[in-house]
Amino acid sequence: MLLAELVATSVAVAATRSRKAKVAALAETLARVGADELEVVVSYLGGALRQRRTGLGWRGVSDLPSPADEPSLSVLEVHEAFEAMSRLAGAGSQLARKQAVDDLFGRATAPEQAWLRAIVTGNVRQGALDAVTQEAVAQVADVPLAAVRRAAMLAGSTVAAAGAAFAGEEALAAIGLEVGRPIMPMLASSAPDVAAAMAGLSPDGSVEVAIDTKLDGIRIQVHRDGDEVLVVTRSLDDITGRLPEVVQVARALPAERFVLDGEALALTDDGRPMAFQDTASRTAQDTGVPVTPHFFDLLHVDGRDLLDAPGHERLAALDALVPEQHRVRRLVTADPGAADAFATDSVAAGHEGVVVKDLSAPYAAGRRGSAWVKVKPVHTLDLVVLAVEWGSGRREGWLSNIHLGARDPASETGFVMLGKTFKGMTDEMLAWQTERFTELALSPATMREGYVVPLRPEQVVEIAFDGLQRSTRYPGGVALRFARVIRYRDDKRPDEADTIETVRAHIAD
Repeated sequence: MLLAELVATSVAVAATRSRKAKVAALAETLARVGADELEVVVSYLGGALRQRRTGLGWRGVSDLPSPADEPSLSVLEVHEAFEAMSRLAGAGSQLARKQAVDDLFGRATAPEQAWLRAIVTGNVRQGALDAVTQEAVAQVADVPLAAVRRAAMLAGSTVAAAGAAFAGEEALAAIGLEVGRPIMPMLASSAPDVAAAMAGLSPDGSVEVAIDTKLDGIRIQVHRDGDEVLVVTRSLDDITGRLPEVVQVARALPAERFVLDGEALALTDDGRPMAFQDTASRTAQDTGVPVTPHFFDLLHVDGRDLLDAPGHERLAALDALVPEQHRVRRLVTADPGAADAFATDSVAAGHEGVVVKDLSAPYAAGRRGSAWVKVKPVHTLDLVVLAVEWGSGRREGWLSNIHLGARDPASETGFVMLGKTFKGMTDEMLAWQTERFTELALSPATMREGYVVPLRPEQVVEIAFDGLQRSTRYPGGVALRFARVIRYRDDKRPDEADTIETVRAHIAD
């Protein structure tokens, strides 16, 4: 298959908001794919390279040769080129990688160059998420969608499930839980408060639910098979070598084979959680800060698969295997008052919030359903928009990602930047802010000169965020975590926005 065909499909998928139309476009392309191309095409249609690391980023694809006039690149040629780049290392690798980029991109047409740049930088925004790709695979392979989804969850990727799907239902059914092969983790939906979360699981209030403390650590999945231990992240990256203390805990448990789900967390001497970035940096490299594993689910133990077992069975098995100091704190209750008090205590102890869980539900690997519901306190700030970036993909032509600032009397401009966000914006909001920020651009020339458009600091926006972390990237020394737009505050002047001191006070909250 020519890369040009795949790029055209990606463009068509990005251009429609109809899920049905997206699936149809993906299916039409998949129907033309050869067996040797299938895994690469499925990965590319989902917006991801097959290689986890290529050594490329924005800088590596910012200076490109002139595009080709006619398409000639095949999908497999592109895959082989990135595979060769991923193997480059040592002296001279930077120069060799630059030459490889020039060779590949020099053979690409202008649309192909734009798409290749987007996939390298993780910026293919076409709305073709795994779930949509799985629908297309099921349609073309003529197999049940549920079977494809389950295989993708257990194999850890849609790419692996696609290969099995085209081999038939038996091949899909043969993909099961294997100790040592990571699976996609179960995810939680959200609720505004504990009462709402409990009401969703037990409308009449008669059924007990589990309330887990929500730790602000790194999600880990731990596999043990004899002396062999594997520790992976939420994205299934292998970090076993970086967390020897987790390996030690796993080897000390009284079972030979198991799969555990939990969090790794850095703690202070008094047992309170350290800042998220301390845990995150520790799992990225050995910073000397120890982490402690805390587990909240058990998926397999000594030959017994628990994926389809109800939550109460999995928790009973978890409690029998893992000592209390390595289990997430939990309350089982039907009393909203007791649950709310537990949540309040969890937040007071420095944790993110709680997760309310249906005790009758199986472990839905890779799914964000209603069986787990997270509840976190929401912090809000009124900030000022300092600049805005042009959007890409579905948001191309709109001013999208906004730069957020707090008032700072010590700054020459009167404001200090805290981060960026494009979360929480509806289409109506994007249209409004494109018009509004065009008016606020420092000069008409800045609307054309580059990616970022500096603005007059006049527009106040209400931002929700999950927390703060220390930052050397921003002059204020802090950055917002998971910031998203609630609304624009036309009723507030910029001199009424929150100050940097108000922002910093949230660290102690």
